[in-house]
Amino acid sequence: MVLLRSYVSGRWHSPAEEGAPLHDAVTGEEVARISSAGIDMAAALEHGRRVGGPALRELTFHQRAALLKALGSRLREHREELYALSARSGATLGDAKFDVDGGIGVLLAYAGKGKRELPNDTVYVEGTVEPLSKGGTFVGQHIATSLRGVAVQINAFNFPVWGPLEKFAPAFLAGVPSLVKPAGQTAYLTARLVELIIDSGLVPEGSLQLVCGGAGDLLDHLTEQDLVSFTGSASTAQKLRAHPVVVRNSVRFNAEADSLNCSILGPNAGPGTAEFDLFVRQLVTEMTVKAGQKCTAIRRAFVPAGLLDDVTQAASDRLAKVTVGNPANPDTRMGALASLEQREEVRRSLKALLAAGRVVFGDPETVDVLDADAERGAFLSPVLLRAEDPERAEPHEVEAFGPVSTLLPYSSTEQVIELAARGKGSLAGSVVTGDTGFARDIVLGIAPWHGRLLVLDADDAKESTGHGSPLPALVHGGPGRAGGGEEMGGIRGVLHHMQRTAVQAGPKVLGAVTGQWVPGAERSVTEVHPFRKSLAELKVGDTVVAGPRAVTLEDIGHFAEFTGDTFYAHTDAEAAKANPLFGGIVAHGYLVVSLAAGLFVSPEPGPVLANYGLENLRFLTPVYPGDELTVTLTAKQISPRENADYGEVRWDVDVAKQDGASVAKYDVLTLVAKET
Repeated sequence: MVLLRSYVSGRWHSPAEEGAPLHDAVTGEEVARISSAGIDMAAALEHGRRVGGPALRELTFHQRAALLKALGSRLREHREELYALSARSGATLGDAKFDVDGGIGVLLAYAGKGKRELPNDTVYVEGTVEPLSKGGTFVGQHIATSLRGVAVQINAFNFPVWGPLEKFAPAFLAGVPSLVKPAGQTAYLTARLVELIIDSGLVPEGSLQLVCGGAGDLLDHLTEQDLVSFTGSASTAQKLRAHPVVVRNSVRFNAEADSLNCSILGPNAGPGTAEFDLFVRQLVTEMTVKAGQKCTAIRRAFVPAGLLDDVTQAASDRLAKVTVGNPANPDTRMGALASLEQREEVRRSLKALLAAGRVVFGDPETVDVLDADAERGAFLSPVLLRAEDPERAEPHEVEAFGPVSTLLPYSSTEQVIELAARGKGSLAGSVVTGDTGFARDIVLGIAPWHGRLLVLDADDAKESTGHGSPLPALVHGGPGRAGGGEEMGGIRGVLHHMQRTAVQAGPKVLGAVTGQWVPGAERSVTEVHPFRKSLAELKVGDTVVAGPRAVTLEDIGHFAEFTGDTFYAHTDAEAAKANPLFGGIVAHGYLVVSLAAGLFVSPEPGPVLANYGLENLRFLTPVYPGDELTVTLTAKQISPRENADYGEVRWDVDVAKQDGASVAKYDVLTLVAKET
């Protein structure tokens, strides 16, 4: 007998009692036993706050991102082991890859976003500086800092690898330690995942803890700095959200709950069209991948009333080719549900759904099984229902969390929008159509009830990830019944674990807080041109002032001829004079930018390796022939790159003319060597 261990307070903990048995979903054999008896939940949370949190906050976003990348690479080396263990949960090899590879992909995706979109710092600066006074001595800016608590992550049974990792990655990148509590049925897989992570030595102590078994009094010890992320039933989410401590301390609570997701077939997508085939194929895939045990699976398939018979037949024909059986057999297309209890729960839900429709494929009670015992294993036939009256309540209120979907007819765009909304909030929906007008009406009509929408057609089908595939760059969550939360969502997922604070101060103080130069703060004009300084020598605030440079009519004419930009305001004196914005010939904006570069650039080889872009460019005042330009270039932000011999420098550029009026402002981005 294997007793699942928890990892809390810096050590592996064996339960103080025998625990409850966990069974192989295919054979019914006992896999392990699970219990959290003997765990001091308060001490575990405090360990995360006092040990894991400080260790993570010492690292910059880029350093945390590098650890996520290394961890993803390490877990890739153990994929085969995790695949094999997944088979015990009833998962086919394809199901296992969806879970395991998807989870590893989330780690790598957040590693990439952290490196590209976050600074090599511990403070995230959000938005631009807000002027709060006429003289510029009082300004404000929003910053985000790591919460000083623990991200408590309560996961569902259906994705024992991807589920924990998609919560862990953004929390880790934000500098917040995680405490993972997996669902019991498949906790043996999550436990092995955490063992691999801890044994890798890649994550700081206290940044990841594991509780196998019941939560006990865990929520009783939450503080205002802690977070809870939950995936599971809406009823359980409601109880957790209403926990007195969660309410009293305003604990951040994110839920991903029940979701009666829908897919809508467009009225012009009849038999023989690519979209008809795509709809049927997607529906069957969503019913059978993970044996339908996906929070994003299609539960309601809306079909034009005139196509209902065609879709029923096509989907039934395709489902007939699905072989249910032992995942170890390569001929198996769909494995078992996670447990016998889960199978009985699906059957109970089916009885409620049968009040509104009839079975057109499958048998809820019996199924032919390949290479396994249909009674000892948690096997269930795919079941396709058909409801003639789409207004019946049951399909819009009851979710059978397994290989079950209901076909529902609709007669108009307005009706199907109303029917989709009756799910009262979904994680994912899709519309399959080649009609862009219909697609637009559906997307805008049902978007308020959905966290994510896929529009599938012949153009994007080859590269589409499908209806039920959450992506770490996009929000995964949904309104209403779906929980009201937004897990992941790229940098949104990171910022969920941080506190946004408006800082009001003078430019000098604000610059010290953010690590960035702020307009109005001191500049340092030195004898050495900033472009001659390596990253190690350059300081925020280092400045060069260059100019003046007179702009002539000949300059404007030459630029127009050389570039081909002969817009009338630069070439036709009469037309330019009639322009109410200019009143005469003006210089091209890009001529101004080009002249500015000629003024501030130090041309000799040196630490500056490349200019890789401009951002936030705005032309503020027209430049006329005879105006004289002066450029002020200031080092605004310095970001060394991890594991590279160079870093990024953001420069503030202010181009002004002889009266002091700014004619252009923008940021220049350069790559600069760390050492000369």
